[in-house]
Amino acid sequence: MDTATSLETQIARWRDYVHRHRAIAPADVDEMEDHLRERVADLTATGLDDDEAFLVAVKRLGRLDSVSREFAREHSERLWKQLVLVPDGPDGDGSPAARRELAVVLALAVGAGVAVKLGATFWDETVLLRNVGLLVAPFLAGYLAWKRRLTGRTLGALGAAFVALGVVLNAYPFDPAGSTAALAAVHAPVVLWALVGLAYAGGGWRSADRRMDFVRFTGELAVYLVLIALGSAVLVGLTFGLLGLVGVDLEPVLERWLMPFGVPGALLVAAWLVEAKQEVVENIAPVLTRVFTPLTTVMLVVSFGVLVSAGGLTTVDRELLILLDAVLVLVLALLLYSISARDPLARPGLFDGLQLAMVVAALAVDAVALTAMLTRIAEFGASPNKVAALGLNLLLAVHLVRSGWLTLGFCRRRRGFAALERWHTSYLPVYAVWAAVVVVVFPPVFGFS
Repeated sequence: MDTATSLETQIARWRDYVHRHRAIAPADVDEMEDHLRERVADLTATGLDDDEAFLVAVKRLGRLDSVSREFAREHSERLWKQLVLVPDGPDGDGSPAARRELAVVLALAVGAGVAVKLGATFWDETVLLRNVGLLVAPFLAGYLAWKRRLTGRTLGALGAAFVALGVVLNAYPFDPAGSTAALAAVHAPVVLWALVGLAYAGGGWRSADRRMDFVRFTGELAVYLVLIALGSAVLVGLTFGLLGLVGVDLEPVLERWLMPFGVPGALLVAAWLVEAKQEVVENIAPVLTRVFTPLTTVMLVVSFGVLVSAGGLTTVDRELLILLDAVLVLVLALLLYSISARDPLARPGLFDGLQLAMVVAALAVDAVALTAMLTRIAEFGASPNKVAALGLNLLLAVHLVRSGWLTLGFCRRRRGFAALERWHTSYLPVYAVWAAVVVVVFPPVFGFS
């Protein structure tokens, strides 16, 4: 790659990052890019090469978060406009493209609701729980595939993967009360979300940038889902209370119709909002991570103390180990969400040190949990649940060790932030592979018990 191409690539990445700060309008981004190019030209004229000139010019231009806040102060009305459901302009809510996309989303939401309703009608609760993700995920993947105009080959591969997973979940002779059936129900959504990620990436899953985009999409989707859930809970609660005063019981309607259609519909609508408002919610990510990172670290330290003081590791409560796994997964999600919204050009600071402390605390908890699991397996023998939990904790340990090492190098300014991003995005598919192993391999290995 020649120096000119390298410079254009760096400027394109810089522009993409700036563009995600929605307080900055496209015209403003153009103006900022012009200033950046002028600074680079002046610096190269003094004898610096393109890479050095770019880094110096960006530093002199100012931190992007500071620039975003300055634009937000000068153009505060944009912050209100970006909360509108569909953006203004040629693709706004009056355009045929916007109306067509909304129609597609609503049709897919209804389709997902119908699928869940049919499943609830013809399957018992155990089979429904094992298949509920499979009833909804193809509709979400279908929306993303339609949005990105996936090729027939990619669509065929995704369809085959969904069908294969459906065959495994329903053709295996699971014992309804067995552990492998529960493990399949828990791990199948991880495989399904990986397939949704393939649809989101548009066939470019090998790209680290696209995988990080999917991490960002997942975080923003979670925020929207929480907001929709809170708003819906208030609305439904008020409706139940008002109608309850006149003797009308809506609980059967909630169970038979609102839940089967409402939950899948909320997922599709939330995905549409994320796509329509690209990275608007990303501005919340720094606030959320700065609030919850220190709190999570304290919780991990307390959990570590509880584990260490619990006495013999074979007596550690099984439910406690499950909760600790959930906490470790939450730590990983918090770490990924924070990295996905961080300015990659910013220098390491106090918050990066806090994240390193959280990773170290998580590693300590994971080490004790792993010891407890190995001790229990040696004492009582292996079971599907124990092996699945052990595998997950080993994967988390590898992920956290490498993350901690790279974060330490970044804090000491011996490594770039890009190395940390690449590690996280390249390791994520490992969890999907492990989940597929639990769903496909564990049942026959453990006799479907």
